[in-house]
Amino acid sequence: MEYKTHAGDITPGMLEGFFAGWPDPPDCETHLRLLQQSSHVVLAVDTEEKRVIGFITAVSDGVLSAYIPLLEVLPELQGRGIGQTLVRRMIEKLGNLYMIDLCCDDGLVPFYEQQGMHRVNGMILRNYDRQSAGQ
Repeated sequence: MEYKTHAGDITPGMLEGFFAGWPDPPDCETHLRLLQQSSHVVLAVDTEEKRVIGFITAVSDGVLSAYIPLLEVLPELQGRGIGQTLVRRMIEKLGNLYMIDLCCDDGLVPFYEQQGMHRVNGMILRNYDRQSAGQ
């Protein structure tokens, strides 16, 4: 396995199996676009099978703050420390910033607390009809 900080050599075919449980997930082409257009990305790549097995993205102003919108590991590979490594590497990349924020479901709070993050209140607005980012 290899960890990469860019999506330059990733193809849509390497992104199968993500967004499990989403009612209207983005397709692989859209997934690739979001990786390419994020301020920061860390990818876990299975170099033997030539596929991405996990990823984390961040958007940042590059001055004070960053937001981590997505962390995913393929369902069949969860529980092996890949997500922890992705979070650690992203926090290292963003370590010079004042704040690194994310929102997560209640069931994921213990995972992020283990990564050194703290629970706070948050507010969100979701346009579920745009979940796939389709036209």
